[in-house]
Amino acid sequence: MPEVAEIWAKVLPSIKQGVTGVGVWAALNSCRPITLEDNVFVVGVPHEESELSGHLKLASTKRLIEQTLATELGQQIQFRTIEGITLDDWDLEKRRDAEKKRLNEQSMTKLRAELQARSNWDQVYEQLSRKYAAVTHKSLPQNRARFFEEGVEVIVEARKGQTNFDDLQERNFARCIERLAQYSEMPSAIVAREILLRAGEL
Repeated sequence: MPEVAEIWAKVLPSIKQGVTGVGVWAALNSCRPITLEDNVFVVGVPHEESELSGHLKLASTKRLIEQTLATELGQQIQFRTIEGITLDDWDLEKRRDAEKKRLNEQSMTKLRAELQARSNWDQVYEQLSRKYAAVTHKSLPQNRARFFEEGVEVIVEARKGQTNFDDLQERNFARCIERLAQYSEMPSAIVAREILLRAGEL
């Protein structure tokens, strides 16, 4: 694009005055302006000289270039260096950006779901602990039976509200069953059977 080429030609001497080092100079001489898009000034480094792009990505160099471009254009500018010197290379880079964003969002969604699942069952786990701590005369079987009944209802209610049954959810569910079984001094499989029956899963 002639327009960005003209802009780059105007600011390049000022940029060179503000930097030092053979590598930065080589990168500035090698790179080519590609486009100005959404306040992003994009330059590319030829594929065969891609190792030079790192010099332009250094925070101090990038900041100097952005300030110089902002002064020239009268607006805030973000400077971006890519590998390749054509618009097709920039389009490919944008597709890569979009894919990274999609994967990051997918990862964050999964992480939030995992944290929410863990949080819900952690609350149940702590609730069982509090209920057990409040039991008087824990050695008496009738008191443990009352606690067991309350504990089963707590877990069943959480189970019925569960919408995701992946491995993580099932492990957290099992953890609460084990806690109730331990406190009630009952086999965990028996406790699990009672909970699943009341939850309508058996």
